[in-house]
Amino acid sequence: MKVVVQEQLFDPGKEVRVHQDNLPKGKHGGVVTFVGTMRDYNDGEDVASMVLEHYPGMTQKHIEQVCDEAAQRWEIVDSLVVHRYGEMLPNEPIVLVAVWSAHRANAFDACRFIINYLKERAPFWKCETTPAGEKRWVEHNSRDEKAEVADVDAVTVKRSA
Repeated sequence: MKVVVQEQLFDPGKEVRVHQDNLPKGKHGGVVTFVGTMRDYNDGEDVASMVLEHYPGMTQKHIEQVCDEAAQRWEIVDSLVVHRYGEMLPNEPIVLVAVWSAHRANAFDACRFIINYLKERAPFWKCETTPAGEKRWVEHNSRDEKAEVADVDAVTVKRSA
């Protein structure tokens, strides 16, 4: 497992390739990735830029804990999370979650679990700037009920298998 919290822009494809090159050969049958990028709108309003703030150390620890929990729930080979903080512009990557597993279902379920945590509970705070220069703080995303059902279904399937 690798968790990186950084200010610098990153190339999601390169991050996945570099990480995968260091994994044991033949142990994974697939990788599921999620790349979150900044939109130029939120709640029906235009957004010119966004600043993500966090508590150094605490954020990393929380993300590592959720990756550990994913590894306990699903049989995965490894996971990678890269999450930015600081100022971001539309179309720039904010977050990468990648999960390697022998079987796709475990990789999909673990990836969904990790990204849902990041969207709903990770200790990041967003401040958006409109094209007119107005700043507004954004609450954490509300829970994704469909994703929660999928998470419960995935745990139920795993327990019954």
